[in-house]
Amino acid sequence: MTTFLNQLPALIGVIVGVLGTLLTTRLNERAQWERALSVRWDARRLDAYSEFGRALKEVHLLAHRLTASSRPSSRAHPIDRAAGLELIAQADAQRTKAWEGVLLLGDADTVAAARDWRWAVLQLERAARGIADDDFDWTAAVRRADERRDRFYVAARASLTVGSGDVAQARWLVDRQMNS
Repeated sequence: MTTFLNQLPALIGVIVGVLGTLLTTRLNERAQWERALSVRWDARRLDAYSEFGRALKEVHLLAHRLTASSRPSSRAHPIDRAAGLELIAQADAQRTKAWEGVLLLGDADTVAAARDWRWAVLQLERAARGIADDDFDWTAAVRRADERRDRFYVAARASLTVGSGDVAQARWLVDRQMNS
């Protein structure tokens, strides 16, 4: 019995060491799993944001092309009205599908910014379809859409924890127009 009592501290040490090793291994595996999950969701979120951005930008560009002939200072390539309306309908359908990914995967700030950008581009689309409000101002609407796009990308980049500073385009586009 005394031999057992003499070896008890060593036995307790081994048991504590095994339990410590098991706990540490479990915590490390859990952290690794959470990192992998986060990376996977970030990749899907990036895809959703990118798809939405491309689809909404297509609607924006088609609205420019459809209205180019009525805006003398336009640099957009005019498009046949019937073909343009068909293309804008297709682009809007893509935008609608892409919106679901943003709603599913986006955080609250990104979804709100995406909604605002979508609303601003809708005003351009309505003008292209000939159903804009009487007081519609194309230049102000384009500037609003550009600013909302910038806000969406700021929110999306924050959601994805992408750094690298300001990449806003709205101010650059205004400066470019003034210097042209």
